[in-house]
Amino acid sequence: MLRVLQSIANLICRVAGWRIVGEVPHLAKAVFVAAPHTSNWDGFWLLVAKVVLDIDVKFLAKHTLFWWPLGPVLSAMGAIPIDRSKHKSTVMQLVDAFEREGKLFVALAPEGTRKWQPYWKTGFYRIAKEAGVPIVLAFIDYRNREMGIGITLHPDERDQDMALIREFYRAFTPRHPELRGPIELPPD
Repeated sequence: MLRVLQSIANLICRVAGWRIVGEVPHLAKAVFVAAPHTSNWDGFWLLVAKVVLDIDVKFLAKHTLFWWPLGPVLSAMGAIPIDRSKHKSTVMQLVDAFEREGKLFVALAPEGTRKWQPYWKTGFYRIAKEAGVPIVLAFIDYRNREMGIGITLHPDERDQDMALIREFYRAFTPRHPELRGPIELPPD
């Protein structure tokens, strides 16, 4: 079944003119950052890349999306339903999951929404730091029709780490550039 899904995903990429770049890092656990995120299409394309790369990465999706028939499909693709109004408990639940699991990749979109925001949400960084797992930067670039996996960093010093993240994502164009906010975390 996986080969069939990969063939379909590769065909979708070819027909639409997308190219997938980068390699899945040899890690047991990581928080994947998925950015930029300005369109519902971002999720679709990153799911296509997930299938092509055959990477078992979980992702959070609004709990309101888990209606029939979309809910079972999302679950099969690795989605975890989340009520975003309870963000503090989500961070701790994911930290606990990293401690429990021998292997776990979780992808998060730190912009938190497809609308312009002055700051990224801090959850991706807090989860990685508290769980002691690396951060892998995944991207989607509409100008060059590329998506994939970039650098891996081990969270250490927030300002330096965010400078690296900002520099990495600077080259990528979102579907709706006017909706892309600054790549900043709110002040402590």
